[in-house]
Amino acid sequence: MKKWPKLLLTMLKNYSKSNIPNWYVITGGPSSGKTTVLKELEKLGYIIYPEAARVFIDKEIANGKTLKEIRGDEADFQRKVLKIKIEVEKAVPKNKIVFFDRAIPDSLAYYQICGLDSNEILKFCRKKKYRKIFLFKQLPFDRDYARVEDGKTIKKLNKLLKESYKNLGYEVIEIPAMSVEERLKKILSEIKK
Repeated sequence: MKKWPKLLLTMLKNYSKSNIPNWYVITGGPSSGKTTVLKELEKLGYIIYPEAARVFIDKEIANGKTLKEIRGDEADFQRKVLKIKIEVEKAVPKNKIVFFDRAIPDSLAYYQICGLDSNEILKFCRKKKYRKIFLFKQLPFDRDYARVEDGKTIKKLNKLLKESYKNLGYEVIEIPAMSVEERLKKILSEIKK
């Protein structure tokens, strides 16, 4: 993985916490339990934004496309997902506590998996936008209609997700494979700090 310009990293590290929106990211490989925990956060009244890739896939399937048609060109698919993430984050309230099921920096990892130049995403990562990053440890894989990754890809993806956020100057809080209630309790304790 390429190291990013020192100037960008210095800017991100020095960015005042008071200027950072009250946004939190839940990330991790496919089938790590992100969506389940996000649904619980939503029940508690928090604003959540679902995974852009899943929203895009669901919309395209509703329009009659197959998963093969949607993800046949994975590079094109990842570019479309990034575009959605960028548009969503422009509209998200900065003064409210918000949880994202993946955020723009996740695309850095996915671009690398696809062999795309991840440097084209860095311009969208210049400002520190998230308070904390929660990286969920992998649960047993549960294949569904939208997942195409295999075990080897998921393992690599988890490593790249962690590296991507760390390289941008974020602290990555690892959430172990434990019950939904325990994960929820851990996240809520972290956002109160």
